[in-house]
Amino acid sequence: MAARGHVQDPNDRRLRPIYDYLDNGNNKMAIQQADKLLKKHKELHCAKVLKAIGLQRTGKQDEAFTLAQEVTVLEPTDDNSLQALTILYREMHRPELVTKLYEAAVRKVPTSEEYHSHLFMAYARVGEYKKMQQAGMALFKIVPKNPYYFWSVMSLVMQAISAQDEKLSQTMFLPLAERMVEKMVKEEKIEAEAEVQLYFMILERLGKFVEALEVVQGPLGEKLTSELQSRENKSMKLYRRLERWPECNALSCKLLLKNPDDWQFYLLYFDSLFQVIDQNWTPPLEGAPSAEGEVHASVAQSISFINERLATEEAKESKHLRGPYLARLELIRRLRERSCPEAMQLGEPLEHMFQFFVKFGDKPCCITDLKIFLDLLTPDQHVQFINRLMEVVPLGMAGEEGEAFPADTRALQRHLCVTQLSRSLGLQHALNTGGKLSLIKELKAHYHHGLQFGTSCLKTELQFSDMYCLMAAHVYLDLWKETGNQSMLWQCMGLLEEGLTHSSSNAQFKLLLLLLYCRLGAFEPVVDLYASLDAKHTSEYIIQAYKYGAFEKIPEFIAFRNRLEHSLHFAQVRTERMLLDLFLEADISSSLEESIKSMSLCPEEDDIPWENLRDNRDLTVFVNWSPADRQLKEEHKQCSVEEETLWLRLRSLTLRLIGCVSSLTHSSTPHNSEKTTENGVTTKPLVFPSLLSQLENTLNQAVQFTETPPRAEYPFLGPVASRLVQAVSSGCCQCQLSMFQLPVHLQELQSLGLDGSAELQTQISNLFKSIAAQLHDILEKCKGDLLEVGDDQSRTQHWFLENLVYFVETVCIVLWVSQYCASVLRPLKSTLQKKKKKKKEASSVTPAVLLGFQEFSSSTQNLLKDALEHIRSQEITLSALKLEALKLELVEASFTKTAMEKVQSSYLRSLQEIGELLKKRADSFKSLKI
Repeated sequence: MAARGHVQDPNDRRLRPIYDYLDNGNNKMAIQQADKLLKKHKELHCAKVLKAIGLQRTGKQDEAFTLAQEVTVLEPTDDNSLQALTILYREMHRPELVTKLYEAAVRKVPTSEEYHSHLFMAYARVGEYKKMQQAGMALFKIVPKNPYYFWSVMSLVMQAISAQDEKLSQTMFLPLAERMVEKMVKEEKIEAEAEVQLYFMILERLGKFVEALEVVQGPLGEKLTSELQSRENKSMKLYRRLERWPECNALSCKLLLKNPDDWQFYLLYFDSLFQVIDQNWTPPLEGAPSAEGEVHASVAQSISFINERLATEEAKESKHLRGPYLARLELIRRLRERSCPEAMQLGEPLEHMFQFFVKFGDKPCCITDLKIFLDLLTPDQHVQFINRLMEVVPLGMAGEEGEAFPADTRALQRHLCVTQLSRSLGLQHALNTGGKLSLIKELKAHYHHGLQFGTSCLKTELQFSDMYCLMAAHVYLDLWKETGNQSMLWQCMGLLEEGLTHSSSNAQFKLLLLLLYCRLGAFEPVVDLYASLDAKHTSEYIIQAYKYGAFEKIPEFIAFRNRLEHSLHFAQVRTERMLLDLFLEADISSSLEESIKSMSLCPEEDDIPWENLRDNRDLTVFVNWSPADRQLKEEHKQCSVEEETLWLRLRSLTLRLIGCVSSLTHSSTPHNSEKTTENGVTTKPLVFPSLLSQLENTLNQAVQFTETPPRAEYPFLGPVASRLVQAVSSGCCQCQLSMFQLPVHLQELQSLGLDGSAELQTQISNLFKSIAAQLHDILEKCKGDLLEVGDDQSRTQHWFLENLVYFVETVCIVLWVSQYCASVLRPLKSTLQKKKKKKKEASSVTPAVLLGFQEFSSSTQNLLKDALEHIRSQEITLSALKLEALKLELVEASFTKTAMEKVQSSYLRSLQEIGELLKKRADSFKSLKI
């Protein structure tokens, strides 16, 4: 909650218990306490707002909003009410309402620095840059402090960045911002580094790189002190933009003399060196070679320069720097890429890498240093390289089982480095099954031996030997993929579960377990694992950047926010969450129409930015020692994005069509009504057929995508396959499409009536039969044991569970469309019966469409009985499984059984939840009559 220590209001003591309840998550008590207070003090507005916060947090959004508006219209100016309303509106995701609050407060108290400041920040939250500029200047006029002036300048920059018209940015917003800063420069009022940073940013965006360079290298540049070499780094950046490669080269040389271990300067040095060489640069006849001094313009000079850095390091007795040694390997790589014979002068990469290992092999960074240069080795050097490294790894005497172990952590780190390099070179992958099993045994022995070195580690620290455990898990996965033997997977999961008991903070163990449990369709253990990762998010980062003058970061934050808003994954999660809420709740806790309304879903509007969707996944989050030919490739990424986008289209269209069905059901009863809008749900007549056509086209693309060989098979530690393939193969997408076709035919029948529509009725009846057959086929694909135990082995068939989920989703859609069908057929049947009574007909043939619906309803009810019986039998089978009977002759047998039990428990819980939902849907079908 808001900070309240400085508030001297006598009501603060009365409000404090409510704040405490809210802070502790006891929202019901907060509401009760607020009600008690309001009975005695009806005009205590803050208590009303705090009650609204409690209501909001208990899911009563409408009541909370009503209470908040009662206070808002009074235009409060007390700090407590304003801060409480700010918190409430932010939790409601209505930041625009906060701006109205402080606009009113500023009107009432026009000289308040605090309210003007809050108003500025409120505009910042909603990206009102023009108003931010005005608020910043208004604040500066009241309190002439530099930060407020530069808030206004930054707001001009943001107007430039966000403007659709680039010409407007370059001719109006940025020049105005430049003039505002120049005014302060001329008046010598520049005080802080942030103000210089902002000036630099403006000049850079205007393309005035020469002027920006003058600022950095002039008196103002002396204020750039928050980062090491800040002036030099900015100068280097500008030299690159200006393509002044001689200066870039000379400056990087100077910086490397001062900082011979700074890798970024080596890369800049090599980049500029070869640019200078390619441009045939020659030094001027008079004066300095460049503004930054001496320039290296030949390969010979670069070799000499690197050798000098190496000689300096070799002269040391200890504390050698890694940079010069790695720079030699980088230079060899670049010379080889250019086919320069001078590469031979620098020696043999294998020898240099061996010597590097001798010097730095006991450091954890050694593997990442050497890994990027492994391509300098020829394939026939791989085994030789690893053997040479092993010769200098200090291991103790071999024990009874023939294993020799390191005596301390430095020796352990050397051995671990060689093991990781061996896997990166593909030597582990080349082993046969027996070789891999022996390797796993060796890795686990080293892991368990290394635990003795971490007995004094804190809970948050990792064990020294954790990487052995992780690598053994990877080899298990290799065997699982190669042999299909699921016992390899169980043992892998057991080993990772054991690893977490010793290193409870190891994110790699958790991430890999997350992946494996998800692949098995066991989501119950995933929740705790994800929560334990303690994924961080930064709130109010843009506001903080303004407060602390980190102007350079604001465009980055805005760009990051835009990336999130256009995230493919975000669109998927949002769509899936809405579908899940409908499948779980619609027509159970509230009507489908009410559920759609609460989501503010408008079927006509497609609010997914398809053209600007971004794949924000980090596909390199897993530690991965696979050789280059097994690494994630660009084609995998492209294929994955195509697959994920297709799946999103299918799900989004399904969601919008459900919304259409909701409004059709509502509007079908008042048959002669011309209203097209009811309770906020609007559907134009042409929307449904259009969406149906799009769904059909998208499904055809999806089928083609899943059937077109060869689809790129993703590396195991790469992107996870979407649900597209399984959903299409289950038949649920095709069945849902067929179901959505019914309303189109029913609308036609509604306009024609039962008389003279025999052919249409036959078509609808056949569609009912087809859907019933499709539903039956989907259920058949759900039948099978999820977990099988036998012959001392256990294996999962999780796809049965996934198919069962698709079956239930399809049943929900079938029910909703059936409700619409019933709403259309009911009045038609009633009209028919009235005609019969008038004509006093004793009997007549029941129309085909009515018979078809009744048969469909009956067969669906029977099918749901069958599905519920299958679920019950699976629950009984799963509950009766005795995993203890498995004979797992392994050290980590108990951990392997733990993993199995988690999967068993998750499957059981999923079946129970599916069964409960299906039972409710079956009850709804029973009450569906015409």
